[in-house]
Amino acid sequence: MTSRLLSLLSLSLFTALFTSCGGDSGLSVIPKTSIGSGVYAKRESFALPPASSTAVAAAAGKPRDKHSMPVYAFSDRNRIVRTTAYTCSESDHLIYGDKNATGTVLRYNDRVRSAAADWSFYPVGTTFRIKGLPYLYVVDDYGSALLGTGTVDIYTPTKEIMDLWATRTVEMSVVQWGSFTRSAQLLSQRTKYDHCNKMLANIIRQRPDLGLSLAKN
Repeated sequence: MTSRLLSLLSLSLFTALFTSCGGDSGLSVIPKTSIGSGVYAKRESFALPPASSTAVAAAAGKPRDKHSMPVYAFSDRNRIVRTTAYTCSESDHLIYGDKNATGTVLRYNDRVRSAAADWSFYPVGTTFRIKGLPYLYVVDDYGSALLGTGTVDIYTPTKEIMDLWATRTVEMSVVQWGSFTRSAQLLSQRTKYDHCNKMLANIIRQRPDLGLSLAKN
């Protein structure tokens, strides 16, 4: 009997892990079971309007990254951006659980949602909005696949929602830039990872003063 109870408990814990990565964060995440009934799918349809003609015209003369997307100057707050989606139950994120690259819990609620990016393009703490959606997105994570691109990876709590988002080109507006200083400090502790080392090097190229500051420490 004890063995059977332990097996059932293990199964419950396994199911909880892969149903939602929210843990005890208290975030307002609708459970996976709601997706099948259409409740979540209806709420998270992500029906986005096309980019404005102004944004399209502004992007026309920009240099391009490896995905043929425009590369913007920091003065350009309104932009057309390639976005992807990820979830913490993917095999390459299981080791981190529901934590982002800053060590805090990934967010996904009705107001604020987490996103990952190359921190030399979008430093940690950068907040932005996607045209047609009510949420405020915050860059608090990164990923090696994002290195050297302007792609933004949107965090989602389940694989179903990740697949629903898939890859989308969106119009976004930067509400507030994050901190290159904090980005450099965090990345300087992780230089054994190639993508962290390269992001740090690119930040220092843009902000040589940060390289001098890190050298002193």
